[in-house]
Amino acid sequence: MTGPLAGLRVIELAGLAPGPFGCMVLADMGAEVIRIDRPGAPPAMPHDPLTRGRRSVSLDLKKPAAVEALLRLVERSDVLVEGFRPGVTERLGIGPSDCQARNPRLIYARMTGWGQSGPLADAAGHDIDYIAIAGALEPVGQNGGRPVPPSNLIGDFAGGGLLMATGILAALYERERSGLGQVIDAAMVDGAALVATFLYGLKGNGALSQPRGHNLLDGGAPYYDTYVTADDKFVAIGALEEKFYAELVTLLELDPAELPSNRHDPANWPELRSQIAAAVRRRTRDEWAALSVGSDACLAPILAPDEAPQHPHNKARENFVELDGIVQPAPAPRFDRTPSGTPGPPAFSGEHTAEVLAELGFSEEAISALR
Repeated sequence: MTGPLAGLRVIELAGLAPGPFGCMVLADMGAEVIRIDRPGAPPAMPHDPLTRGRRSVSLDLKKPAAVEALLRLVERSDVLVEGFRPGVTERLGIGPSDCQARNPRLIYARMTGWGQSGPLADAAGHDIDYIAIAGALEPVGQNGGRPVPPSNLIGDFAGGGLLMATGILAALYERERSGLGQVIDAAMVDGAALVATFLYGLKGNGALSQPRGHNLLDGGAPYYDTYVTADDKFVAIGALEEKFYAELVTLLELDPAELPSNRHDPANWPELRSQIAAAVRRRTRDEWAALSVGSDACLAPILAPDEAPQHPHNKARENFVELDGIVQPAPAPRFDRTPSGTPGPPAFSGEHTAEVLAELGFSEEAISALR
């Protein structure tokens, strides 16, 4: 393992989306992640990038012998991540008190949608539900349209797995002083609200006072929006500052004298949008991308996931890797002294059961019985 977290051992009780993503982030930075899969459980999808860089152990945690095997692994680990509904791990005998009795230094991270407390704690839900009540979904969408689900990026990943990983790192830092682990209650509803802090600031200061799609940063302002090109593809324009807006006007070959004199007045936005849209329509997406190179016009081509790895900037920074035949984002951020290595491919469910249990001192007979 290479990276700043080399030497850290994480136990991941298999789950979906936010837990695996948070553990992927830790594994990318060098942590040894051991995923506990249920026997015979199929993966969410073959070659899932979220499960890269792991070893997989198959244990039926409804059996006492398997619970004991997990607790022996807990004794030698730093972090345990679980994503069950509140109370499930306690009923299995692997709750926080059970695990910390075997290892007081253990960081026990609980990743759920609604959190460990509150009237919705035991309810079912998905990303769209969590971000809905957090106030993070309503602002996303076009003028006059419905709120648009942002592909689970806000709840599952930014407000879920990434925030959980941040909490784990903070708890590990605190453990250096106290010598003790602690329980982390990471809830996607909490994280989605936190991710939306900026929006609450805008609202409180009167800068987000109009309906969805009428404000500065939600597609209301014509100089911060997306436009259709000649080949029916799209570019993104983000010319907020005056000097960048001036460069945009030059790039689009617009006549400043024919543009509204006050671009910040919402009353002028329809006319300004019409002129920008007509100008953008005159060239293809890739022609605009080529013309914008070296410019501060803040115009960028909107790329599909299968196109992004080929962009020159992404290629220069090696922002994507290919693992197990799947092109996917590379580890981030970058470290100068302890760089993260290329992550390993996802493991097959239970692939390393015998190997890991042997490291814990189990005999071949005991391993065979557990399997």
